[in-house]
Amino acid sequence: MSTPPPGRVLIVKAKGGFGNRILSAATGVVLADLTDRTAVIDWRDGEYLPKGQDAYPLLFESPTELTASGFDDRTDVVPAIWSGRLSDHPTDVIHAFYPNEHSNPFVYRKLSIDLARPDTESDLAVFWSYLPKMARVRHQLARSRRFRGTSTGDATRAVLEQYFRPKERVRSEVRALFEGRSRPIIGVHIRYTDRKVSLERITSEVARLRRRVPAAAIFLATDNEAVQAKFRARFSNVFVIDKVLGDDANSLHEHVELDDPLHEAENALIDMWALSSCDWLVHSRQSTFSVAAAIIGDIPVSRQRDIDRWNVRVVVKRWIQTWA
Repeated sequence: MSTPPPGRVLIVKAKGGFGNRILSAATGVVLADLTDRTAVIDWRDGEYLPKGQDAYPLLFESPTELTASGFDDRTDVVPAIWSGRLSDHPTDVIHAFYPNEHSNPFVYRKLSIDLARPDTESDLAVFWSYLPKMARVRHQLARSRRFRGTSTGDATRAVLEQYFRPKERVRSEVRALFEGRSRPIIGVHIRYTDRKVSLERITSEVARLRRRVPAAAIFLATDNEAVQAKFRARFSNVFVIDKVLGDDANSLHEHVELDDPLHEAENALIDMWALSSCDWLVHSRQSTFSVAAAIIGDIPVSRQRDIDRWNVRVVVKRWIQTWA
């Protein structure tokens, strides 16, 4: 990869949980590469650490020494809506200019460079989307020397390896989780706080897999204490990590006050990278957390049991979010 000309930077903003922000950032990194820019990830939005603290360089080994705060005084930015507001975040800007459009799937277009024509003469630009938009830049990938001939999934995986290598604590904890365990291992992701998947369908798919590979251990990643207890009572040979868990109403990264938020953010990444290290994955495509894990681990579709693969409502919603 060639070094971008000095000064050409793409600030990549974030909103939402780890799955959303990691996968959407992958689109930003690709756009930076396609337009000869350095991508600078900005996670100062307060989702995992107090607002103003940048969680990204504390959680990942950044490939650049540039930090988002170093550009806060710049006004020569595209889109111009960010001029003088680069310390703000998408939620702040939407609240200030488009207060009735927080749920509008198109509002990101007002806060981001044009995905169809991402190059601009300005040295400084901003990318943001709540969800990944790799499908919308697929034609540009085909014209790229780096990504020509690769699928959007492979392109995503490549930039995640470059920009989202977790810090050593996360990597070492994942290694320790799997050390000495026999293969295959079934990974299971159950989101069950503010958003809920079907427990019945998840357990049914796990039971089917267990009949196929009865000796397989199960790694469970969930955000709900009661669900974890019920699942471990239902299945044998289940292992988890020790972390704070929520209840049926409160997502950990948005509503639960944590004594050590950075530690718990690391725990969430341990769950994601542990899922990515499993041989099978039982999950729902409603959760970008598990989708990201599947991409990171290059888990074949044939070894995934997506309980919402044929859910018309979910499929249509994801299609709209992908192509909007």
